[in-house]
Amino acid sequence: MAELTQQRCLNHTEREAAARCPACVQFFCRECITEHEGIVICANCLRRQSAPSTERRTNWKRLGRVGLAAAGVVAAWLWFFAAGQILLNLPAAFHEGTLWKMELPDQ
Repeated sequence: MAELTQQRCLNHTEREAAARCPACVQFFCRECITEHEGIVICANCLRRQSAPSTERRTNWKRLGRVGLAAAGVVAAWLWFFAAGQILLNLPAAFHEGTLWKMELPDQ
């Protein structure tokens, strides 16, 4: 630990180093380091590590939206197909309007 106490922060040269980033092997003060998943790491390395996962999430999100749009188109097509089938199976009297005509009693 004697080596760490003699080192200075890479970003703040007036401060003594509190930790060493295992990814870039640089020394940093308490303000410049963070703990992520049990590992003390600098902000730049953390940013580099998390960037690819954000890109993967974006691709999955885009794929999900395309899938949702495709499901919506299929659902709309099925809805209109079913409505057409129902209209085709209605009796001819319904289409002619005679089904709804009612005889009024004579007064």
